[in-house]
Amino acid sequence: MSNPLLHKLGFGADDRVVLLNIDDVGMSGASVHAFFELAGGELCVSGSAMVPCAWFAEVAACCRARDDVDVGVHLTLTSEWDGYRWGPLSTRDRASGLIDDDGYLHRHQNAWTSIDRSAARAEIEAQVDRALAAGIDVTHVDTHMCACVHPCLADDYLALGPARRVPVLVTRQPGWLAALTPARVERCEREGLPVFDDFRMLALDEPAAGGLARAKRAFEELAPGITVVVAHPAADTPELRATALDWRQRVEDFEALRDPRLARHLSALGVKLISWRALRELVRGERRAARAAGA
Repeated sequence: MSNPLLHKLGFGADDRVVLLNIDDVGMSGASVHAFFELAGGELCVSGSAMVPCAWFAEVAACCRARDDVDVGVHLTLTSEWDGYRWGPLSTRDRASGLIDDDGYLHRHQNAWTSIDRSAARAEIEAQVDRALAAGIDVTHVDTHMCACVHPCLADDYLALGPARRVPVLVTRQPGWLAALTPARVERCEREGLPVFDDFRMLALDEPAAGGLARAKRAFEELAPGITVVVAHPAADTPELRATALDWRQRVEDFEALRDPRLARHLSALGVKLISWRALRELVRGERRAARAAGA
């Protein structure tokens, strides 16, 4: 059975439709440079900003200067690097369970031992509020390192969509189904939230060589339906090299995505690119129609 989103967006059941999303925008200055260059390029891209990170203010400034970019909130409850860390916006209380012994967000959700659900909910809401207050026209929310699909947080993560009238990243990919449960995913679809058929990422753990070929292959392997493809492009800077162990792969993502040969390859494959903004307007339109029908 084909995804009903295909019909709503004007595509056929056999079309391969992709939302190309740039993650980790604002983690570094290099990520900001890369995203905004790509946003003016040949490919339709959306971006997800890490609000607690040092370069978020630059992301917001760039968004205020341009109204042609799709930027959402990459809900951030983990801080994975060794030499560069960040903490939550809403609390410094160790009892929240969000903070490690050094006062930062834990490096991975596997380190959570006694997370307070209300504290986590307050934090993700604070990150969306900060983005809106900074002047970003938030197009969506998703989750850094999939932390928000943790069983104790999944309902609050999904509730952000209707509450803020924006789509939330949800997919039928097996790992996501296992984390969210099929019942939650089906509920999202019944409530009019978009659900992706698959989730793919340009790998950050493969040898740093042949980035363009790797990107081409990722799109070639897509099945019909709607897929979110995630990349982590960044410019090659001393800051990035000092921060991220996978800096080479991030630079290769950037070089591949801005290479005009990739755009031509996607066109030849017949891949259709969409944006989070289009999905947001679909969500808002359906909610307006539902209110009118109930009036």
